[in-house]
Amino acid sequence: MKRRTKLAVITNVCLALLVLAVAAVCFLPAGIPAASLADRVYYNGNRESCRISLMFNVYWGGEFLGGIMDVLEQYGVRATFFIGGCWADDNAELVKEIADRGHELGNHGYFHKDQSALSYEQNAEEISSCGKLVETLTGQEVTLFAPPSGAYAEQTVRAAEDLGYSVIMWSKDTIDWRDHDASLIYRRATQNAQGGDLVLMHPTEATLEALPSVLEHYARMGLLQSVVSANIAEGRA
Repeated sequence: MKRRTKLAVITNVCLALLVLAVAAVCFLPAGIPAASLADRVYYNGNRESCRISLMFNVYWGGEFLGGIMDVLEQYGVRATFFIGGCWADDNAELVKEIADRGHELGNHGYFHKDQSALSYEQNAEEISSCGKLVETLTGQEVTLFAPPSGAYAEQTVRAAEDLGYSVIMWSKDTIDWRDHDASLIYRRATQNAQGGDLVLMHPTEATLEALPSVLEHYARMGLLQSVVSANIAEGRA
């Protein structure tokens, strides 16, 4: 009788623990998964530093890349260029030149798809195929992934992480792909600029026009130009 009673107590305790575990999962606040996902993505580097990073997403605009790199070289600046795979396939010499001139290369997916709508396997294929191509062309290891249009989901981040990538977003967006206005690009790149900023740009004529003034503004503020990998290596804010 005592053995049966003891067994019943143990069984009831186990059942109670199981019910509590299920309840914890079912009633977990909806915001927690999203926050956890965002915590695995970099929107900025260390806010306590004086580093600021220019990041160029490249699927077009090759005719302006040479001029942009000339300006960066003139000011002694290295930037990070996130390369689209299908663009790289048609512009191998430009990709090599970006690397040869000392800039950091990142992965921007192969076909500029909405990565948030893709399965884990499709995300992995987009990221992997682009990364392998860029590394083959340049010999430079690629460890940063910027989702096209900033679209990502759990399966995107997990695929990138499994392939050894950090997922990069931005803290300042010049929206230069849409607004071809050098003064507007300058204002968006410099307004309230601070350490840890990741500043998103594209190779456009107006961006090239605005770039010297942007770099001079950062210099006046004592913000040091840094590639993205060095910026995020110092940690999140």
